Order: sequence, then structure tokens, then C-alpha cells
Amino acid sequence: MNLDSLEVLAPAGDYERLCAALDYGADAVYLGGTSFGMRAGPRNFTYDSLKSAVELAHSKGVKVYLTCNTLPRNNEIPMFRQFMEEAVDSKVDAVIVADLGLLSLVKKYAPDMEIHMSTQTGIVNYMTANELYNMGVKRVVVARELSLEEIAEIRAKTPSDLDIEAFVHGAMCVSFSGRCLLSQYLVNRDANRGECAQPCRWGYHLMEEKRTDEFYPIFEDEKGTYILNAKDLCMIDHLDKVAAAGVTSLKIEGRAKSAYYVSIVTNAYRMAVDILKKSPESYVLPDWVRDEVFKVSHRKYCTGFFFGHPKDCQYYENSGYIREYDVAAIIDECRDGRIYASQRNKFMRGDEVEIIAPGKMFDTMKVEELYNEDGEPVESANHAMMKLSIPCEKTYPKNSIIRIKK
Repeated sequence: MNLDSLEVLAPAGDYERLCAALDYGADAVYLGGTSFGMRAGPRNFTYDSLKSAVELAHSKGVKVYLTCNTLPRNNEIPMFRQFMEEAVDSKVDAVIVADLGLLSLVKKYAPDMEIHMSTQTGIVNYMTANELYNMGVKRVVVARELSLEEIAEIRAKTPSDLDIEAFVHGAMCVSFSGRCLLSQYLVNRDANRGECAQPCRWGYHLMEEKRTDEFYPIFEDEKGTYILNAKDLCMIDHLDKVAAAGVTSLKIEGRAKSAYYVSIVTNAYRMAVDILKKSPESYVLPDWVRDEVFKVSHRKYCTGFFFGHPKDCQYYENSGYIREYDVAAIIDECRDGRIYASQRNKFMRGDEVEIIAPGKMFDTMKVEELYNEDGEPVESANHAMMKLSIPCEKTYPKNSIIRIKK
């Protein structure tokens, strides 16, 4: 188990979320351009913003992996050369591909580019991993359907310089390695081209074909049942076992999630990995670190396929998120005994808030006084993005988060 190279890999759906990942301890980020990526919803990165993003990340010692992991059609292939030229010019550290044709084109247009093979490739055995390695792949992102024992066998039967990446946190897809046609059939949005509408999260009833006006719950619930709705993955308690199986990179899902989500989850896994590196033989996570992943919007958690068949990974009651905290404000600076911040959600004088800085346990503080941008006392911060200040003797880094329990 080589913990020195264990990587926390965070999602970056746009520049704000990139900065969140950088501020809160990511070793590497993965992001998409305006084409060939599996997340069409986020704003992603234009050529110019990609160059800026890579420059910023590299200035902090963080690697950038560019996604080109859709399944492209014939008419898109001619556009891939420009995509790769821009990737090379932007100095990204690697590209993530799922398609063998694109793999061959990466080697043709950018022979020195590091190649990571996407989870959408469906890598479930060492033979596939070895063949991809022979084709020039540096890293395989294994299918989410593998157990730790299966990953360990892939590690044992592949070259030591082939990296293994695995998802350890975030939303799970009900279909194998994200290969789903449900969205395309129902709403003409192709999940394999980054446009998934997540119909697996919808509620369904059973109907008999000759009784079209009668709908039957699939079990005894008047609201029907969410038969395809997967829980979220969370392996923060088991990173020692994941590392022991030979995983090189711990991947956090969530390019479409908020900057707050990226900050908090990246921070939690950063701290967990640091704890693991200090005490690899007795990995015990403090409750306050584990609790952080429960303070973001999430579905009920499970451990996916890592420990065998996921008997408890579907949630049938609803498809909603658990969201118990709001971001009250983001800290701009601390000086002269005050926190200066920008409001995100309404909070009031007298509220108890938590302040989260990278790599540290949160502080709890009661807002005894609250001032607007002109230094006038106010009862509440109730205007979007309003500038405010709070007296506080402690100082916190820029972009630290003030949150409040709902």
C-alpha cells in the first residue's frame, strides 16, 4: 500500500468549483471543455478559461485532467483534432477517454499526452486493464460495480506503473458504468453524451395493459415507489481498505454539484487521507470529519459494490436530497477584529453559525453583532450577495465558509 501517491481527485464543473477544490485540498481536479464531456449541465470550460484554470491549478501544485469521455458520433470525429490541440496548448496533465477511437486519436494528435480510461469503458478485469496499458493508457478508472477484492486482483495482475482510479463518493448510476438509455428513450436526452435527465430518480407505478386508468404501487405505498433510485456512495470510513486494494486515485463525483459541496467533501476526504497517512495501521476517522459529508446536500449513503453485492443501495421512499445546512456567507477577508463576507443565504443576528476553513475542525460562533457594507448595524443579512461584517477575534483564510443549520 503506497500511501505517498494516494490522490484526492475532485470535480470542477466551472471556475468557482475549481477554486473550491483548490482551496480545500484536492491533489487533482477533473473538468470538461465545451464538448466531448459527460456533463452537459455545468458551464464547463472554454479554451481560454481552461488555460487559466490549468495555470491556476499548476501554481498550487494541483493536476488537471480533461474529460473527453462521451461516445462521439461520426460527425464529431473531425472536431476532435482541434479539441486535442487546445488540450495540449492548455497544458492539461491528462485526458480521460472512454472510446477506443478517441484513444487512438489522442495518441495520434498528442503522443505525449497522459491517457486515463474512463469508468464508462467498463473495466472489470485485469485482462482489459492490461490491454489498455499496452495501448498506452496510464490510468484505468475501474467500473463502479467492482468489489475491493476484484480491484485488488486487477492491481496484482497489472503493471505497477498503471494507476487505478475509483469513485469513492457521490451519486451512483443504476446502470452499468453509466451506460444507460432510459433518459434517451423517455426525454430524448442521451446519458452517454452528457445529457442525462436522471429518470432513474423518478417515481414509478405498475399498470396492467388493459386497465390504463388504474395504477398500482409496486409495494404498499400510495405514492408509488422509486424502484431505480440509488443511494449515494460514501467510502470515507473505509479509505484504508480502498488504498490496500491498490487504488491510486480517490475520485469524488459531482461536476454538477455546488461549490459548497465540492469544498466540504474535498475537505473531508483531504483530512481523511492525511489521517490515514499518519496512522495507516489504525485508521480511525474522528466523528467531526465523517460528519462533514452529511452536512452537504446528499441522498442516503451506502458503500456501493465495494463489499460485494449492494443489498442496501436502493432507496424506495423518495428521490429527494437530505439538506440540513445552508451556506450563509463566504469570507472575503479578516482584518481589524472583523470577518468581512459576502452573503449567500439569509441569516440573522443571534443565529449560531459554523465557520469552515480548509483542513481544520469547524468553529461554532453566535452572531452577536452584524453590520452592512457601510458599517451600520443590521438585524439580518437578507439581500443576495450583500457585503457584511461580523466582529470576530479569530482570522480565517479567504473563501472560508460560514454555514447555518436549517
